[in-house]
Amino acid sequence: MISWSTFLNVFSPSAVPSEVRSALSAFTPLNLPISIAIAALWILLIGLLAEGAYRYTQAGTEIVRKIVHIGAGNVILLAWLLNIPRWVGVSASILFSAIALLSYSIPILPGINGVGRKSLGTFFYAVSIGVLVAWFWTLHLPQFAAIGILVMTWGDGLAALIGQRFGRHTYTVWGMKKSWEGSLTMALVSFAVSLAILIATQGNGWQGWLISLTIAAVATTLEAFSKFGIDNLTVPIGSAAFAFFLSQLFWG
Repeated sequence: MISWSTFLNVFSPSAVPSEVRSALSAFTPLNLPISIAIAALWILLIGLLAEGAYRYTQAGTEIVRKIVHIGAGNVILLAWLLNIPRWVGVSASILFSAIALLSYSIPILPGINGVGRKSLGTFFYAVSIGVLVAWFWTLHLPQFAAIGILVMTWGDGLAALIGQRFGRHTYTVWGMKKSWEGSLTMALVSFAVSLAILIATQGNGWQGWLISLTIAAVATTLEAFSKFGIDNLTVPIGSAAFAFFLSQLFWG
């Protein structure tokens, strides 16, 4: 059985054990359709789960959106591990961005993005994935795209859920009501996600801890000061950018 530490090592190509390398070797560019099918199946399953929760359970629309928000973002890990090319990620981003825009006028997926909702969050979510894939796949540094997307996916997603359920200490920014419980969740999850990826790819040094603390502060601030769902754009791109530039500063 592959241990947790071995699983983390998958993120660093030079550290991949031979048995894991053999298992992943099936997903070469020659088997691109299989890799795309796996990623597409994941997105389809998340979509079906969300729609099922919306139609057949008492889950509110915000819970349904968070199912998609948290579930769909993890596709970046599949794209990374399966070596899915840049053009596939960018094309998928354009497609889902168009669907998101249409869904504001046409009830394509009413449980995920209700008509008339005053937020472009779903659209920005799809755009951010395309921007980060285009940027970091070109540099052959997919770990920074993963940091940006997963900070948004897990940090922002869990912050909203915790804030709504347990938020007792509130504050207001630009007319928006936030909770310290939600912001603390955003900071802690952003730090944990960033540190896990940086340790896996760069090793466990003080630089990774400092960069992760910076990312947590930046992501939490961007989330707190964002309106109309634009945090789905500013948080991932801001987090990835800080991770990349600080990594260049410390590691070269």
